[in-house]
Amino acid sequence: MSGLLEQALAGHRPRPDHLDVAGSAAAATAADERAGLLRAVSYGTVRRVVGTELELTGLRLAVGDAVDVVSRDGARVAEVVAVADGACRALVLGGIDGIARGDRVRPRPGPLTSPIGDALLGRIVDALGNPLDGGPPIDAPRDRVDAPALHALERQRIAEPLATGVRLIDTLCTVGRGQRLGLFAGSGVGKSTLLAMMVRGTSASRSVIALVGERGREVREFVEDVLGPEGLARSTVVVATSDEPALLRLRAAVLATRIAEVYADDGHDVLLTVDSITRLATAQREIGLAAGEPPTSRGYPPSVFSLLPKLLERSGPRANGTVTAFYTVLVEGGDHDEPVADAARSILDGHLVLDRALTSQGRFPAIDPLQSLSRLATIVTSEEQQQVAATIRRGLAAAERVRDLVEVGAYVSGTDRIADAALAMEEQLTAFLAQAADEICPPPDAWERLAALANDLEQQAAGDGEVAA
Repeated sequence: MSGLLEQALAGHRPRPDHLDVAGSAAAATAADERAGLLRAVSYGTVRRVVGTELELTGLRLAVGDAVDVVSRDGARVAEVVAVADGACRALVLGGIDGIARGDRVRPRPGPLTSPIGDALLGRIVDALGNPLDGGPPIDAPRDRVDAPALHALERQRIAEPLATGVRLIDTLCTVGRGQRLGLFAGSGVGKSTLLAMMVRGTSASRSVIALVGERGREVREFVEDVLGPEGLARSTVVVATSDEPALLRLRAAVLATRIAEVYADDGHDVLLTVDSITRLATAQREIGLAAGEPPTSRGYPPSVFSLLPKLLERSGPRANGTVTAFYTVLVEGGDHDEPVADAARSILDGHLVLDRALTSQGRFPAIDPLQSLSRLATIVTSEEQQQVAATIRRGLAAAERVRDLVEVGAYVSGTDRIADAALAMEEQLTAFLAQAADEICPPPDAWERLAALANDLEQQAAGDGEVAA
C-alpha cells in the first residue's frame, strides 16, 4: 500500500476516545469511509468481451455497482448485473467499440445518480437525466433512481376521479387519482397519440412521460406535434430510443417513476405515462440473459416478472400527492394472454383495450368500451353516473351481440328491443365514443351528453318516442 494511501486512511481510523460516546455507529462510519477510499484506489481489468457483456476481474463488486471502464477511447460507465466466482458481469451504458481485454476498470464511489426536482419541469432528458432539448444544464439535486414502493398502509385511499379530457375514459372507464391502468394494443393504433391527448387534457398538475425503446424518428414528432408546447410546459419527458443499450431503456422508466414520486411527495397530482412496458420487459430480458438467467416463459427470464411489480407498485396514491399511471402494453395479434400482458394486467387497476378493427374504421380513440375496465370506477363515480354508464354498456353489448346476424340479414327486428334501440342510435353512440386528437372534453360535459344518450336509449327501447338527432 502506498504511503499516500496510508496517510489518507490514517485520518479515518477511529480513535479509542471517540468510541465511548458514538460507539459502534462511529466505528461503522469510519469503516465505510475506509472501504470507500480503498475502492477509489483499487483497479480491476476486463477479462473478456462478449456481445454487449464485459467480464471483470480483480475487484470485489456487488450487483448494481457502477464502474468506469478505461479504454483507448476514454472512460465509459458500466453497471454490474451478475457476480460469479472470481469475476463479475457488467453491461456498458453505451457502445462497447474500443473496449479490449486487459483494459483497466475502476469502481465508482457510489451508485449512479440523476438530477431530480422542479428544474426538470418542461425539459426533455435522457435516461441519465442529461438534457436532450438543447437547454441549459439541469440544476437540481442528484439522487438514486431506485426506491422501494411506498408501504401499503401509508398510501391515501383513492376516492376522487382524475379528468383525462377523453370522453370515453372519463365516463365509461372513469379513472381515480392514483389509479394505474394499462393500454393494451398492437402497434400503430394510436397509443402515443392517446397518451399525449390525456397529458394535455388531464386535471393533474404535472405529467411525466417515459418513451422507452421508441423509434428515434418519432420522438421529435411526438414532442412537437402530438404533445405540443402546452403539454410540454407542465411535463417532463424521459427518452431512451430503441438503439440505446438495454440498461438505458430500463433506466428511462425507472427515472420517470422516480421523478413522478418526487413531484407527488411535494403535494402534486401527477400523471405518469410509460410507453411501453413491453419494451421495458424486452430490455430486462436482454439484461437477464446477459447475467446468465435461464429463459423460462416464452424467452423471458424470471427477473422480468420480479421487475414488473417492483416498478408498477411505485406509482399510485402517496402520503401527500398521487401518481396516476398509464402503461402501454403491446399485444400483437390480439394475444392478451402473452406473459408480459398477463403479468401487467394482474398488477394494474384496470385496462383499456385498443382495437385495430376500430382504427381501420377511422375511429379515434380506438378504445373498445366493452373490453375495457376501470376497477375503481364504482368508487369515484356517483350512483347516478354508474346507472348511466351501465345503460350505455348494455346497449353497446346488445348491439354487438346481434351484429353478425344483422350483417347477414338473419336478425328479426323486435327480438331484442335494447339491441334495436342501440342499432338505431349507432350513429349518435359512435359520435360520442369518437373524439378528435386535439379536442379536450371536460368531464361534466361528457357526463351530460352521456346521460342524454342513456335517456334516449331507454325511451327507444321502451318504444316511447323517437331518438334525438
